[in-house]
Amino acid sequence: MASLADRVRGNGRIAAGLLFNLLVSICIVFLNKWIYVHHGFPNMSLTLVHFVVTWLGLYICQKMDIFAPKSLPLSKILLLALSFCGFVVFTNLSLQNNTIGTYQLAKAMTTPVIIAIQTFWYQKSFSIRIQLTLIPITVGVILNSYYDVKFHSLGMVFAALGVLVTSLYQVWVGAKQHELQVNSMQLLYYQAPMSSAMLLVAVPFFEPVFGEGGIFGPWSVSALLMVLLSGVIAFMVNLSIYWIIGNTSPVTYNMFGHFKFCITLCGGYILFKDPLSVNQGLGILCTLFGILTYTHFKLSEQEGSKSKLVQRP
Repeated sequence: MASLADRVRGNGRIAAGLLFNLLVSICIVFLNKWIYVHHGFPNMSLTLVHFVVTWLGLYICQKMDIFAPKSLPLSKILLLALSFCGFVVFTNLSLQNNTIGTYQLAKAMTTPVIIAIQTFWYQKSFSIRIQLTLIPITVGVILNSYYDVKFHSLGMVFAALGVLVTSLYQVWVGAKQHELQVNSMQLLYYQAPMSSAMLLVAVPFFEPVFGEGGIFGPWSVSALLMVLLSGVIAFMVNLSIYWIIGNTSPVTYNMFGHFKFCITLCGGYILFKDPLSVNQGLGILCTLFGILTYTHFKLSEQEGSKSKLVQRP
């Protein structure tokens, strides 16, 4: 009976963790969009707030023994910290200048770009069926963008740059974790303050610091509370992703990611009254089909590899 109770309790914890991640992941997208639309808070300054709050949150976590920091040579993660800045800034600029649907769908292009980077620069090979899943993903994104009545050319430039830098960052994170033998929280503990320092230097060149529209400008109390809340939620997203990866299977994590993808798309059209044409709907379905198929094939190949390793004498 005790084991059954423990199992039920364990499943309850996982369900609570997944629900929490769902809420904060969706909340951060809508909250940031709200801040851009209704308060016009500068993009890089908002990203700087996110990085500072994330580092403070990680500092508190390591003091509470949630993870143990590992001493890392700063030169080894300099490029990673720079790409971290780029991917968050460009992704937020994409959100600021596109509808939530286009922003969310553009992020799906990260998978094809990662595969291209790993194929051409790291000589990694992928099966034909994995490569074929990239066709519906790409076609769906193009369809949605072409028929988006709120199409913004600058927004698409930011989306493309966001996808490229995000893909590079994800590839480098995996390589650095393996090279330095650290987990994601240990790496982020060093990345966040480095990235904060980089943005602190860059912000005055691109955005006002004082006065109207500056980070230290005359913002209303509600705007400042929204920005601070956005930073706290951004940290919670990172923390909950780390917890989910450590406590569930890759299947659960990936499938849950697709669920969040659909909820965020629907929420964007409902909350921000973004128009949705039939062709855009087809594009979304096409991309979703490609993502689900890619996940299915990828996970089945990983399971096949594990089975071969177990059977090997």
